[in-house]
Amino acid sequence: MSSELISTDVLVIGGGLAGERCAIEAAAAGHDVLILSLVPPRRSHSCAAQGGMQAALGNCVKAEGDNPTVHFLDTVRGSDWGADQEVAQIFTEEAPIAVRELAHLGVPWTRVRGGKNSYVIKGERVEIEESIENDGLIMHRDFGGTAKWRACYAAAATGHAALYAVDSEVVRLGITVRDRAEAVELIHEGGRCWGAVARCLRTGKHFAVVAKATVIATGGYGRIYGQYTTNATINEGMGAVIAMNTGVVPLGNMEAIQFHPTALAPSNILVTEGCRGDGAYLLDKDLHRFMVDAEPAKQELASRDVVSRHMKQRMRDGKGVDTPYGPHLWLDLRHLGEQHLTTKLREVWEICRDFAGLNPVNDLIPVQPTQHYSMGGVRVNKDGQAYNMAGLFAAGEAACWDMHGFNRLGGNSLAETVVAGRIVGRRVAEFVATSSLDVQTGLAFAAKASAEQRAIAWLGRSGAGPSVYAIRNAMGETMMGKVGIFRTGGELEEAVAEISALLADCDKAVLRSKAPGMNPELSFALRLKGMLRLALVTAKGALLRTESRGAHYRSDYPLRNDAEWLSRTLARWPADAAEPEFSYEPVGEIDLPPGHRGYGSDERIEMTESLEQYNDGVYERQAKHGRLATAELPGSRLRRGDWKELV
Repeated sequence: MSSELISTDVLVIGGGLAGERCAIEAAAAGHDVLILSLVPPRRSHSCAAQGGMQAALGNCVKAEGDNPTVHFLDTVRGSDWGADQEVAQIFTEEAPIAVRELAHLGVPWTRVRGGKNSYVIKGERVEIEESIENDGLIMHRDFGGTAKWRACYAAAATGHAALYAVDSEVVRLGITVRDRAEAVELIHEGGRCWGAVARCLRTGKHFAVVAKATVIATGGYGRIYGQYTTNATINEGMGAVIAMNTGVVPLGNMEAIQFHPTALAPSNILVTEGCRGDGAYLLDKDLHRFMVDAEPAKQELASRDVVSRHMKQRMRDGKGVDTPYGPHLWLDLRHLGEQHLTTKLREVWEICRDFAGLNPVNDLIPVQPTQHYSMGGVRVNKDGQAYNMAGLFAAGEAACWDMHGFNRLGGNSLAETVVAGRIVGRRVAEFVATSSLDVQTGLAFAAKASAEQRAIAWLGRSGAGPSVYAIRNAMGETMMGKVGIFRTGGELEEAVAEISALLADCDKAVLRSKAPGMNPELSFALRLKGMLRLALVTAKGALLRTESRGAHYRSDYPLRNDAEWLSRTLARWPADAAEPEFSYEPVGEIDLPPGHRGYGSDERIEMTESLEQYNDGVYERQAKHGRLATAELPGSRLRRGDWKELV
């Protein structure tokens, strides 16, 4: 087979936890699997996750009585009733299995120590007697928005430990990995995906990979917020872009952007929620612990959207610490003690030392809310199959599966990577087992030629056009300033106009480096238009959603409106269209009816119909938008709630 055309059973785009776990499942079923990754897999963004992975094991005293149902209730409330409740139930049932499986793969989970243990809970140091019978079981820590301690953790390096263990299994199984390679275009025809065109970042050369099934697992799109994100520089949303560029695959809930309360200021490096779970405080410039007043029940451990808004409002009220980089607040870990900080929160201790010159044993940590997670992504059904495109799947943060709705609970995303990887990997294996690679090579070579022409066109531009990096920086400023924690209709309209202008500028931009091979400027330029399109879809979706729900907060529409907006946003960008198209589907059948989350405001516009009426009408409303129930995959455990767009 030519180096320009490669064939495989399963192509996985993305070498993080979700992609690798999916690849393991497909390879274990006997299929050939190829992983494309921008970086060597152990450098994927999954390794940046610090605090924990949610799974209802109930192993410690503060987790007693926990079970998947309690986890399900927390997840749906955390989503502000934007989640697909069937998916949330599947996830919470499978999470304990996935976490225990990771232990067998070698993850060194922090374990319960039987006997007396000292914890900080709601500002008070308490002694708790852990059962000797539970000694050695996987330990939990508290996280925001949960009724029980549930986050299983490996000190403060949970993602790092999990990724190394899973990647070792990839190596053991002999799965082929091509790193420093980027998928730039899907190969598809007639609603069927047949793989992708990739570009080698070492040489600049393109090659095509044809496959029976293709999985997008490229992570989030936080870098559309420029420097105002905890995301790695590789998280530019290209998985969502290549799916959207098909013209038929929709993206779901792109306006649902999570802002993490505690990013190190001004670098925006993540400081894990595990700090607050272990008893850290948030303080304003007067060293006042304001979250006790704002959220007496949950305090620093309300959900992330709620804590971020309280922090942002505190700074708006002049209670932030002024700096040349803008205001920040303080995170206080000093009372946890050196032993705790250098063991259970060691990565935080090292980040503070290396990037801020601080020792959290003695110093307050400057923090600010910043973009952290993308609840939106490639819209898929419960099996992970993309709407409108047979043979295309997505998993992890790249997908809108949709268990997070409009706000993700801390620790649920890391668990989702391995849970979704297991589930989607099984479905992919079943799909491939009944499929043949019946594709014309001409289709692949035509897609490759199209991708090559885009690179040639960029290199051929001349003149005094704008810099691609200047356009990126302007996009980031617009997104953080006008599509941020607090949103208004006027600012969102401005954001849409500004991003549209940047899209026009992108067509005039000129590269300073004309090297055809390894050329980081060219590599970024090839992504820029897609990033701007994602930014426009996000801003326009936020403008059209005239309510507040989870992380999407409209100051001009401050109430959650279940009467009109108990729905999921679908955004498509048809081929050759100047703008995206938006439609809305119901969130799915509801088991837990909308109510108060247990933190944040209880003001909302309630449903105008009964729960029974809503559930009875879900399918009719889906049909109105061109959707039908489907169960294409053999062995699917879901039937009535599986939605797929009609072409």
